[in-house]
Amino acid sequence: MTAATSLIPGLDEIVKRGDPRRRGEIARAIAQLFFQDAEKLRPDLVDLFDNLLIDLVPHAELASRVDLAERFSRLNNAPPHLVSQLARENEIMVAGPVLRRSPVLDDAALVEIARLKGQGHLLAMTERPALSAAITDVLVERGDRDVVRRAAGNAGAVFSQGSYSELIKRASQDGVLTLKIGQRNDLSGEHLKQLLDGTLDVIRRRLSSVVNPVRQTEIKRAMAAIEEAALPPGPRRDFSAAQRTVLTLHREGHLGESALLGFAKALKYEESIASLAAMSGVRLSILERLVAGDRYDPILILGRVLNLGWPTVRALILMWYGPHRTPADADLEQARVNFTRLMPSTAERVVKFWRNRQTI
Repeated sequence: MTAATSLIPGLDEIVKRGDPRRRGEIARAIAQLFFQDAEKLRPDLVDLFDNLLIDLVPHAELASRVDLAERFSRLNNAPPHLVSQLARENEIMVAGPVLRRSPVLDDAALVEIARLKGQGHLLAMTERPALSAAITDVLVERGDRDVVRRAAGNAGAVFSQGSYSELIKRASQDGVLTLKIGQRNDLSGEHLKQLLDGTLDVIRRRLSSVVNPVRQTEIKRAMAAIEEAALPPGPRRDFSAAQRTVLTLHREGHLGESALLGFAKALKYEESIASLAAMSGVRLSILERLVAGDRYDPILILGRVLNLGWPTVRALILMWYGPHRTPADADLEQARVNFTRLMPSTAERVVKFWRNRQTI
């Protein structure tokens, strides 16, 4: 027993042999004295209460420990050894309140507890108003899905570069975690790009709908960078002149199938792709990647949505082959048959998906 317990007659015996109810009553009575003037107590008196309660509270019944943990968790000058003791209890109903909010617990204690205790203790820590990188390193390393999600959603949490990378890695398999990370104010541009690179389109669209306008712009830029990096190696086509030409035609009311057919027959690739993008509403960079693939199916789909005639679609296919390749007549006939059989509703669904990619 501590020296403090011997100051109160009979207390030593109660601590040693008293039943839990009696210990709880004494603990509550002493704690009540503390709560009455907690803000005015000198450090030496806080230490005295600490030495008294640390022997009584662990032996008190669960309900008493839960109540005391809840009340002490809200005090700036709570008895430090008692709070530390409560935080280390296996019973999460006792440890939870002090882990969630007690200002008395320092980072060293929280890190130690996070390394030793279970997921319930880690989850309680994620609710603290502030979490240092030392703490979140352990939470990310040891935490399960709920712990990591809650930590990522805590605006007062700070993450090291290593923990951020691990969060993003785990987010590739967790859409909820992706949304939590994507809304963090401290998310760097590079981390945003890494996050989006491993995310499904449906999650990207959801994220774009819940973040603020500034982050929406950042998402679009990050996706543009991802798409640019995915382009095949080799020289990039310059569409700037073609876009100016198409814009002029549009302003003059001459952008339509006739102009597109003329570009395709003249093998003007940039002008043809720029016209298709303007007419279909699909972003130019996405459309160029689609048409530059190893199949001409996107041309058939765009032709059906734009209600183009077969001569125009045929000219676009020949442009796709290029001046140094000539498709067999059977291949062109098969393309015509596929184009004729393609349902407009099916083509529209595909193009709608392409259009949506520009808003992530």
